[in-house]
Amino acid sequence: MSSSPAIEPDAPDLVCQLDNVHGIFDALTCVRWKRHQDALVELSEHGVVLIVEDSGCLQAKVYLQRELFTKYEYGAEGRPRFGISLGLLVDCLNTFSSPGHSNTIEIKYPGPDMELLLKSVDTLNSCIYSEIRTRIPETSAWDYHFEQAGTAPLTFTVKSSALKEAIDDLEWPGSSVQISLQKSPPCVTFRGEGHGDLQIDFMYYANTDLLLAFHCDTEVSYGYKYKFLKATTANIPGNVVRENRGSKMTIGRGGMLKVQHLVSVAKALAPHVESAGYQPPSRIAYIEFFVKPEEPSD
Repeated sequence: MSSSPAIEPDAPDLVCQLDNVHGIFDALTCVRWKRHQDALVELSEHGVVLIVEDSGCLQAKVYLQRELFTKYEYGAEGRPRFGISLGLLVDCLNTFSSPGHSNTIEIKYPGPDMELLLKSVDTLNSCIYSEIRTRIPETSAWDYHFEQAGTAPLTFTVKSSALKEAIDDLEWPGSSVQISLQKSPPCVTFRGEGHGDLQIDFMYYANTDLLLAFHCDTEVSYGYKYKFLKATTANIPGNVVRENRGSKMTIGRGGMLKVQHLVSVAKALAPHVESAGYQPPSRIAYIEFFVKPEEPSD
């Protein structure tokens, strides 16, 4: 990887360009589960990480590696952090990705008053320009340490469309969902309890087209608040669902749940290439959710 060019004393911490605004819009929409939401953005020579939290029980991260960008000039010392309105950022990106405008944007931080600056590039007839006010984060991001529960990870991979549908269906019973992993026969069970009971089973050998991978060396069962579990799939982009990608779920020590999605940030490919459903790893945004389990009742 080539090093960043020499940076002038008054140069911004970051100047980068991206040739697929809609891909970034999709990735950030994944973690927007409320209308008014604040996010923490961390910059580094390796890329950009955006972090969103809720009630100390749910955290989401969007990883945008520097390889996603067509230009990435990083000149800061350390890792600058700033707070920003996630809703405002997503709405601005949606404007930049509107039909008739260039799909390439330049992102710069900081501006003269510590703003995040966005502008369209490679547009002959018009230019969209945006300044988004940032702020000093009031608190640090929730510090978690995700550790595997045993000698091997307790994990399974399920088609994103099937996972979203299952969690949507579990809204009817009530506020709590129990997730259980069983060794024999290999099975993942989602059970909702409240106003009624609903159980959804993914049998590994019977549903290999839906449950793509499964590993469990010890049986576990933990409960999670429905509203936090729903946030992990509520805004999965339509293209991810249509392409039947897999979402990976891992239960760590103490019941910490990690949910991972992959979102393409590559430009649209030719139809014969799209059908293969493959994107180079460097053009993928990684989305991670961490959900704390409910405290066991006495």
